[in-house]
Amino acid sequence: MEFDNTLIPVLRHGVDVIKMILWKAQKAKLTTRFADAPPEHIARLTAATLNALFGIVNDAEPHATFIREHDADIQQALSHVATDHVELRDALTDALRVQFLCDAEEGIDSQHILTQADALGLLVTERETPLPKTFMHLARVLGVAHGILDPRPDPAPPAHN
Repeated sequence: MEFDNTLIPVLRHGVDVIKMILWKAQKAKLTTRFADAPPEHIARLTAATLNALFGIVNDAEPHATFIREHDADIQQALSHVATDHVELRDALTDALRVQFLCDAEEGIDSQHILTQADALGLLVTERETPLPKTFMHLARVLGVAHGILDPRPDPAPPAHN
């Protein structure tokens, strides 16, 4: 599937919407699982889990130290994503695949992200990769439903006289 360069940022925005939805759901789940942990720890653990899932490496401090010191918790959280968020598996499958396609268009090999998601039981392998319009519609509908996106339609461009 070949994309023009204006489509890639739009698709990546859709991926980000799905990631924000997972962020909210994962943070709530980790808050319950690590009830004694301070909110800052939960926020960092949530971010580290999402970054690991989507292949984002954050080498900046204090994130790198947090990742090293809490790798076991991050791996445990990753191993539970598929069962903790069954209702998001289709959307996450689509987001990971769309990210992979965008990465490929930009010369980035991110096959390991799909391989990891499959190993975690998160990837719905029988699900077809969505067309861009279908994916963006899914991201919009879920974004509105989860309070991430404004439910009002985009305003019409001003009329030219």
